[in-house]
Amino acid sequence: MLATMFKIPKNIDTAFRQFRLFTILVVSASFLLSAFSVFQAFQMVSRVQSKIYVLSSGKALEALAEERNENIPVEAKDHIAAFHRLFFTLSPDDKGIKSRIGKALYLADASARNAYQDLSEKGFYTGIVSGNVSQEITMDSIAFSTGDYPYPFRCYATQHITRTTSTVTRSLITEGVLRNVARSENNPHGFLIEQWKTVDNRDVKVVNR
Repeated sequence: MLATMFKIPKNIDTAFRQFRLFTILVVSASFLLSAFSVFQAFQMVSRVQSKIYVLSSGKALEALAEERNENIPVEAKDHIAAFHRLFFTLSPDDKGIKSRIGKALYLADASARNAYQDLSEKGFYTGIVSGNVSQEITMDSIAFSTGDYPYPFRCYATQHITRTTSTVTRSLITEGVLRNVARSENNPHGFLIEQWKTVDNRDVKVVNR
């Protein structure tokens, strides 16, 4: 009887130790699992944040966001190309013209707005609509430098103007500088064209229709 009484406390003590060990193991496993989950979450966020998307011809292209400087030439050239396509691709539709020019003006400063107003006052856009003229632009090349800031550029393009009686091919050379601004829905690259002007715009070929 006495031996049995001494054995019960020993069994209780053993059971308590086993339960404590089991609890420690469960808590440790839970902590390790939580730590691993947090680590994986941070890794995933880091991978997502290491990617940016560059718009090229209306398509989103994935790029690595390792260094802003490495992506400047790509984004800058696409920004310049987008502006020129919006500003110079015209159809005989007054609302369509205003919509495209409006989008273009988000990408440039007052120098582009002044050019638009000057063309409007001269009746250029009215002539596009009344004469059923269509105008398209092909980007030939863009010279861009990160050596100075704001970043200077020169754009070389070709205009194709389709009139009722003829098709005109015209060279177009413009230049300006790019300044960094905040990205937005209307300006996804985060650049603003400044001091924009047309350097050359002359007929290269005229074909009668």
